Amino acid sequence: MLVLSRHIDEAIVVGDDVEIVVVDIRGDKVRLGVNAPARVAVHRKEIYESIRQENAQAAGLRDVLGRLPGVPSLAEQRASAIASIAAARISA
Repeated sequence: MLVLSRHIDEAIVVGDDVEIVVVDIRGDKVRLGVNAPARVAVHRKEIYESIRQENAQAAGLRDVLGRLPGVPSLAEQRASAIASIAAARISA
């Protein structure tokens, strides 16, 4: 993680087209302004996580956000299938 110190009205640039500006500092809160093209989604992390969770539920993808106990993830299911195919080919 890159950690930077900035004062009010100083900025950080991410990539070629995202700028994060320190707008205000009051006590333990920092107000940030984000200048980004409309094609770049900008959310607070808790909102982003909520959106991810809702999208995963809508798509029926339990493995995107975590596994149910005792149920193998999609990656584990794929690895098991590949191992079974490889074992079948070796024994044939």
